[in-house]
Amino acid sequence: MPAKATRRKTPARRAPRVLPGTVYITRQVHFNSAHRLHNPARSRKWNTEKYGLCTNPHWHGHNYVLEVTLRGQPDPETGYVMDLGELKRILNRAVVDKCDHRNLNEEVDFLRGINPSTENLVIAFWHEIEPLLTAGRLHCVRLYETPRNYAEFFGPDPV
Repeated sequence: MPAKATRRKTPARRAPRVLPGTVYITRQVHFNSAHRLHNPARSRKWNTEKYGLCTNPHWHGHNYVLEVTLRGQPDPETGYVMDLGELKRILNRAVVDKCDHRNLNEEVDFLRGINPSTENLVIAFWHEIEPLLTAGRLHCVRLYETPRNYAEFFGPDPV
């Protein structure tokens, strides 16, 4: 008598398990810009004492590094807090495309009238990025002006 063919049962397909927990993800982008630190309400002497070479009326530039961190729970289907490629597109649209190879004092609309210190830039960048996010919550905007100098902003103070 011929051997009976055995059929294996195909197991039901299940989505992979996603572990619970808050995760922080960070995307880094780069841009180059010129600026001048200057308070027009103060004297040239005051500006020079406060800002030194950074108040040069002919500008100076930086190779900025922007790091943006989101926090959230991994999505049960993708395992992502947010697709980092999408976060990169948002950062380019909100900041890099507007600031790269620009004069921050004169050519960037959302910085008009703002003294572009690193501290002011991280706050302004937060307000440009946050409304565009489609997943996660904005946790931190960190901007390196040099490899040794940076500012970070964790969001507006609660009212």
